[in-house]
Amino acid sequence: MTAPYSPDSFNAPKQILAPEWLLLRDKPVQGQALLVSQGNISAVGSVAELQRQAPGVPLLPLPGRLIMPGFIDTHHHLTQAFGKALVFGEPSEIFRRVWVPLEASLDENFLYLSSKLAALEALRGGFTTVCDAGTRSAAALSSIARATEEAGIRCVLGMVCNDKQGTTLLDKNSILARADQHISAWQGSGQLVSPSLAIPIPEIATDEMLRAVSSLCREAGIIFQTHANEHLVAVERSLEQRGQRPVEHLYHAGALGPQTLLAHATLLTPTEIRMIQQTDTAVSYNPVASAWKGNAVAHAELMHAFNIRLGLGTDGTRSDGFRLMDYAEAAQRFAFGMAAGDSSCGGGWPWLEKATLGGADVLGLGRKTGEIAAGRAADFLLIDLEVPEMVPSWDLSWELVRLANRDQIEGVFVDGKLRLWQGWPLDWDARALMRQVSAEAKAGVAGAPIQKIHSFSDQHRQQHAERSRQSPGSQGPADTLVAACSG
Repeated sequence: MTAPYSPDSFNAPKQILAPEWLLLRDKPVQGQALLVSQGNISAVGSVAELQRQAPGVPLLPLPGRLIMPGFIDTHHHLTQAFGKALVFGEPSEIFRRVWVPLEASLDENFLYLSSKLAALEALRGGFTTVCDAGTRSAAALSSIARATEEAGIRCVLGMVCNDKQGTTLLDKNSILARADQHISAWQGSGQLVSPSLAIPIPEIATDEMLRAVSSLCREAGIIFQTHANEHLVAVERSLEQRGQRPVEHLYHAGALGPQTLLAHATLLTPTEIRMIQQTDTAVSYNPVASAWKGNAVAHAELMHAFNIRLGLGTDGTRSDGFRLMDYAEAAQRFAFGMAAGDSSCGGGWPWLEKATLGGADVLGLGRKTGEIAAGRAADFLLIDLEVPEMVPSWDLSWELVRLANRDQIEGVFVDGKLRLWQGWPLDWDARALMRQVSAEAKAGVAGAPIQKIHSFSDQHRQQHAERSRQSPGSQGPADTLVAACSG
């Protein structure tokens, strides 16, 4: 049906929104509404209850629609948007060959353009919050902050704090002083940006620095980010250099704890899982990254069973919240569930929870966003349920994980403001940004010393054809099949 409302319908400074379905912490419910006022959710209850609480406040019925919390991306690399299609088919540790060279070449203009493009993609995929893991660019992080603020997305902004560069030791005190400035600049700023500190991988910091940065984050009430146990080669390198696996290294350095967020954690021993659990360390489960880069799959269902705090992250692969949830459940099924005869792999609701409230919790934003509840920021999605994929409906939580699509997102609200309508921002020109990126990004990428191992698709097709022609006694695929069958 045609929506009986338009973007202007949401302009009231205070209003009651009454969708057909509302996704609360426990389950999707009908007959409930929310009172939105000054960027926050003031109350949740029946329409009658809210009208008694707020007499005269306009009511907006939303038939056939769901309001749900916005997705939370717990691991992103906003400044890698120019190169996201350069890594297809590449072997592990692409950061060494692609991301570090690319990010190091970005000036403030490219940093801004890349971050705003990534923020646009995230909003289109239903994300209302992204956590940036830190950039290797020397340009000011204010460019990233400006881009995300203008796009209208909430951003946890990481600052890289490693004190080792190859065999060179950097000045720990000056790095920590800049970290203090970063925290002071963004903590409690009242803006959409909040601070975080990061050491991309444990091996590029001294134990003293790992401990100091993690402690600084704990004292400030912000998160400390690091990639851990993502690639087999990194695990082996850690064993060779220290006699410890990366998570063991972090544990013995005193860098784990409730403030710590581990990205990936795909290659964990039972001992490392216990270390994570005992220290209340959080994990960003990034299933699309596992599929695209050939990593192992994090045993997220097992971690969930052990009450390890989990969020879902894109790792900058594809900003689509619904497909991320689908991958999260499917990856558990392929990697672990099928071998164990587990037909549910946790069910649908855990992945919906990890994509919203669980993600907010691991980012330290659980009191701010992640659920439809009184006192939380009005960060939510307006979803059209009147589509063939969702009819008939029997189990809405499962359906959102497996059947829902990004094109059902009619509106994306952050801090009570309608940021996107039917996929496009209302208060800035996204297509102009795309034209500018198309005109300038190639020069930025061309200037970076990127090493690509896997050929582009057309080259790969040509190489395959040449190998087929050169093979001894080569026959076409159809001829080979006919000969095999007739033999």
